[in-house]
Amino acid sequence: MSDVLDFHLDDLGPANSDSAYAEQQFWAGDLTVLAEHHTTPHGSHSYVVAHDGSVTWGVPGEPQMAAIKVARDLSLNTFTFELKYHATVAFAQNWLIERGCPPEQIAQTSTDFMQPADDHTVRIEQQIRESGTRYKVLDTQTSDSDPCETWTLTRDSSATQAPIRVFLEEGDFAAHTYTMREGAFPDEATAQDWLHERSSPLPQPPEHRAEAAFLRTRAALTRSSGASAIPKADLDIQSPPPTGPAQRPNPGRSI
Repeated sequence: MSDVLDFHLDDLGPANSDSAYAEQQFWAGDLTVLAEHHTTPHGSHSYVVAHDGSVTWGVPGEPQMAAIKVARDLSLNTFTFELKYHATVAFAQNWLIERGCPPEQIAQTSTDFMQPADDHTVRIEQQIRESGTRYKVLDTQTSDSDPCETWTLTRDSSATQAPIRVFLEEGDFAAHTYTMREGAFPDEATAQDWLHERSSPLPQPPEHRAEAAFLRTRAALTRSSGASAIPKADLDIQSPPPTGPAQRPNPGRSI
């Protein structure tokens, strides 16, 4: 990771007014780079996810993860500069991937940043990174004090049930880790009520409940199959050969 973020734009001019404005809003000294990718050999494109420490002193609750894309046209000596803030790293990575960054080049974050606490967190973050335009962000909230918590309220265009999804990230400063969980709600008002009251556990998405039920059933069948497969060689040796017609296996029992 870069110690100092420098896009080498001194000899280039902004290609449009949006790029000029985005560059003016950008201050490298406030940023801590978490993930980055620069194309070779001429470095025409740069993709960066960074934490903007200056946001802490601004409007409470504002997103702190900056996703930055810089494209340089060396033949015209111009650049385009895109900057978008997100509540979590995974949504910032998704934004960059949608704008041409190779997923594998931006997926790994600096070990100086908090790390996922469990496999469930890893799977949900991968789901967000690879979701394309599936999630429309409706609202976010970031708290970097105690409790350290960030949530992103979205609408899932792929969901047939409970299309409003909340991605809740909770940090543990002592362990230097965080967890990410997904909740599902029938509408935005219900989700906002839950976020403000927290009077019940985060409701799981219907597809997660179905998957959990499938895994429990498979585990039960595996245990049942293992128990019925105990070797019976000694009994077979001592038993006389059958004298009647061969019996068909009971279809209700594993063999």
